[in-house]
Amino acid sequence: MSSDIFRFKVGDYECISVSDGTIAYPQEIFFANAPKERLEQVLRAHNLQPGEITVPYTCLVVKTGENLVLVDTGAGSLAPSTGKLLANLRSADIDAGKIDTVILTHGHPDHIGGNVDEEGKPLFPNARYVIHKDEWDFWVSKPDLTQLGVPDEMKQMLLAFAQKNLPPVKDRLRLIDGGMEIVPGIRAVSASGHTPGLTVLAITSGGEQLWHISDVALHPIHLEEPEWYCVFDLAPKKALTTKREIMERAAAENALVLGPHFPFPSLGRIAPKGAGWQWQPV
Repeated sequence: MSSDIFRFKVGDYECISVSDGTIAYPQEIFFANAPKERLEQVLRAHNLQPGEITVPYTCLVVKTGENLVLVDTGAGSLAPSTGKLLANLRSADIDAGKIDTVILTHGHPDHIGGNVDEEGKPLFPNARYVIHKDEWDFWVSKPDLTQLGVPDEMKQMLLAFAQKNLPPVKDRLRLIDGGMEIVPGIRAVSASGHTPGLTVLAITSGGEQLWHISDVALHPIHLEEPEWYCVFDLAPKKALTTKREIMERAAAENALVLGPHFPFPSLGRIAPKGAGWQWQPV
């Protein structure tokens, strides 16, 4: 099987982790408030050299028997190393035209970048697109991103991807709120902080559960160091509170967890450890 595709079961549901590619980022992007010496120590403990961190962009396909669901559409043209989702879906024998539901966990480029092609046409032509109403309202309103501690060109990139990839799906859009069931067995959980309408998914079948945590945590180190946040968190204090709530629930329920930026196939469990948690990959 391709190293970009990983199949697993959640109860009666067939699930597939599908890679859209990877990007290397400066470590400061992921750990904006981490003390330098402590960060270097933690990175080495993870066999990572200080400097850049390469992270995957993992999308999730869920076959429920009634619905064929795609969670996030990847980064598209964000970098030469991304935009592999469609090819990998074909390798997994998944027809993009048969996907009936596309859930967008939030409006960042690496989660909506594969919504449309270069002509602005939806790449999943028979799907309805689902996103939290607060997330949609934020990104289509030309938001003020001055509070983000990133260069102006990066802020412009965030806005440009939203303008390209969100309006073309408006006519096939379903706006949701936290606690809603999107399709049978897949429920939305509000997780604001990283963005205003970030959505976590609780996927349940046959007494088993999978939590798709989106960007509540972007790296296993965020579990071990629960007070460290990402430079892209729009509301860092709220993001940290949300992370603690979601991780405590996932750990207490011993659920499978998919963190789309955790090492591929981005799947594991979370166990309490000290003041935080430990990632236990499959």
